[in-house]
Parts: sequence; C-alpha cells; structure tokens
Amino acid sequence: MRRIDFVTLRLFVAIADERSLTRAAEREHLALAAVSKRVSDLEGQLGVSLLYRQPKGVELTPAGHALLHHARNLLDNLQQLDADLSEFSQGVKGHVRIHANTSAVIEFLPEDLSVFARRHPEVKIDLEERISSDTLRALREGLTDIGIFAGHMPAEDLQVFNYREDRLVLVTPREHPLAARERIALGEATGFDFIGLQQDASLHALLQQSAQQMGTPLRLRIQVRSFEAICRMIHTGMGVGVLPEQVVRNYLPALDVAIVPLSDPWARRELKIGVRNLDSLSVTARQMLEYLTAREGGGPETAG
Repeated sequence: MRRIDFVTLRLFVAIADERSLTRAAEREHLALAAVSKRVSDLEGQLGVSLLYRQPKGVELTPAGHALLHHARNLLDNLQQLDADLSEFSQGVKGHVRIHANTSAVIEFLPEDLSVFARRHPEVKIDLEERISSDTLRALREGLTDIGIFAGHMPAEDLQVFNYREDRLVLVTPREHPLAARERIALGEATGFDFIGLQQDASLHALLQQSAQQMGTPLRLRIQVRSFEAICRMIHTGMGVGVLPEQVVRNYLPALDVAIVPLSDPWARRELKIGVRNLDSLSVTARQMLEYLTAREGGGPETAG
C-alpha cells in the first residue's frame, strides 16, 4: 500500500468513471500501454483483481468498488488539503473548526464570529451547524476543535465551559386558544398537537424528558429538521411547538405566530462550549475559546 501514488488513484477513478481503459487514458493524457501497466502493477501490489476485462470495456470487481470508495475520499481530502494550504500562502495565519447546534448558530455566533473575524482577519473559521449529539461526537472523534451544544447533554469526558443562555417559549398560531396567555407551563399545552424536531435533536430529547416526568406524553403530529420548518407548520395551523425565543423574534417575524413564555424551570436553557483537551488546542483555537467564553464571563465548568 505504501507504493500506491495519487496519480494511479486518479487514473483508477477515471477508469471507473469511463468504464474503459482507452477513454481513461485519453482523459488523463497517458498512453494506453502505460495505463494497462499501472493497473496491472496496482493489482499486483494489492493482490486482488480490480477489473473485469470485457470486449466493450471494463467493470469493477467488488474489490475495485471498495478501492474506488477510498480513492475518491483520498483525492477529495487531497484537494481540500491543497485549498487549505494555499490559503496559508495567501496570508492565513490560523485555522479553527467549530461545530455548533442551531440555537447557537442562529442566536449568538453571527455577531460573535463577525467581531472575532474583524479582530483577527488572518484566521480562517470553519463553522458547521450540527445537532448537539453530532457536535459532541465530533469533539470526541477529533473532527472539530470547539463544539457548542445544549447544556443538558452529557459531556463528562470533555472540558466544558459556559457560553450563553437562551429561553424556550411556546409558539402557537396567532388565533390559537393559548396565544393570549402571558405565561404557560408545558403541561398546560399537552392536549394540543405539537410540531417538533427530529428524534436525535437535543431540544426534542429535552421536551420528551419533561413530558415523561409529567406523565403526559406530547402529541407529536409532525417532526421536521429545522426551526423554520416548525414555525411554518405552526403558521399554517398544524399545531404548536417549543423554540428559542430569539429565533422566533429575530429571524422569523414575518410568520403569523404568537409567542408565550414557558414557566418551566428548564425553559431557561444553557448553551455550553466543549473541547476534547484544552492543552492540545492550537493557539488560534485557544484564542477563539477564550474570546467566546469571555463574552459572557464563562469559565470552565468541568474538566473531564
């Protein structure tokens, strides 16, 4: 395996795409004899047949399909590596990866990251929106430097810091019987149909846990993948839902919905920042972490 080069892998992908050695040779600007030798050498190194030779072309063997999958991933990673390094040659001095749940991405990070980017224009920031469970998984697997997630999610094996708080509210159609209430407990709304997030979302888990403690299950009529989709369903009268207040007030004001504050203690929700190992963070990632936690005075909560 150590002798396999990227030229050969790129050639093999071309063969798989074209289903022909001849057309792959033309695409890669190589002589047909050189292509045939590279494929034969590759099969010899791996000890398996990669192609079925047929009168009108070639087809991949099962081993060939496996190699194709990994070859595409390797070439994609190489292309990304080239893009990242080219940015450093153009003045980028640091790189930080952040995975964050939707609440953080919508409510807080646009302002926070824009200020940091103005102060540190030479730093590249990669932000990916993920549900809290996926963010925690990415932290544990080393796929991100910093993760922002719902505070009720288990994270004892990580180093966790305070970030922000948001407040959950009941969202109803404008003419709904509950729309005129000043405050409400979740238990008072369980007789109505709910629009919720998908099963693995942290907000869904929080609501289900609260309903279970009350002994009254939620009547989940529809489950969707975004806050906007929940509001649009509520707007059309399909049910009620629970969302962060700032999301509804700041980003979905055009929808004809009402907001009723929840009186339940868990409705004031903490957002946390986690890292796998503070000591192993790059200088840039540490600067970002210190900036994000300093904005709300968030010191370390646990060290796992």
